[in-house]
Amino acid sequence: MGKLVTNHAEAPLLDHLEDLRKRLIIAVLFWLAGTSFAWFYRTELLEWLKRPLTFSELYNAGKLQLVSQQLTDQLIMSFLIAMWGGLALTLPFILHQVWLFVAPGLYAHERRWAAPFVLGAGFSFIIGAAFCYFVILPQMVPFLVDFLGGAVNGVYPIATYISQVVTFLVAFGIIFELPILSFVLTKIGIVNAGMMGRVRRPAGIVILIVAAVITPTTDPINLMLVAVPIYVLYELGIIVSRLAAPRGRAALAQE
Repeated sequence: MGKLVTNHAEAPLLDHLEDLRKRLIIAVLFWLAGTSFAWFYRTELLEWLKRPLTFSELYNAGKLQLVSQQLTDQLIMSFLIAMWGGLALTLPFILHQVWLFVAPGLYAHERRWAAPFVLGAGFSFIIGAAFCYFVILPQMVPFLVDFLGGAVNGVYPIATYISQVVTFLVAFGIIFELPILSFVLTKIGIVNAGMMGRVRRPAGIVILIVAAVITPTTDPINLMLVAVPIYVLYELGIIVSRLAAPRGRAALAQE
């Protein structure tokens, strides 16, 4: 067991709260900087978010339009796009602030995980959002939009559309953080590989249910496109949990 890092380890509660305040302020400043940068590309980001609609027959035929229903819709939508774009852009820096707050309470040998944690969490979120954008949304959006075929033509609030698309992107980004979450929860003693392994079968059922909700199509191929990656992430989380546990590498090598 490594020597416990003593920097701030014995600091009183007020010092920890002050450090937390400092990290939060820095994280918010990073986010605001990223939001300001994304604001100048809000039009390009809007077109990027509208791309899943191009797979819709009704949209391509001009029978479905995105409209603003309120005077403030376009302004609110622009802020929403810029804020989420700024968060995605500065996520590694924000995660680094999280690590700097947590690191003083870790053992010396555990602090070497700083770079892998920050890079891994940021990369996992991007991969999850990309998977949603390139695989899920092109299947889901046309299905929902064209559900009744040409029987219903109309308009759709653009603010609602953007909000729903961004929600799915963020949700998949978070889902793909499962191995990172497994690492953190193992380190603080909430879960372990044995616990995750024992609930593997119920977890698989839950994953299938979640995949069925996310993919409203009745196509089993699309269902598997969602369920299989999530289950693989769960299994990867078990491996990560073993490695994160004390003498995890030795235990893994013996299996």
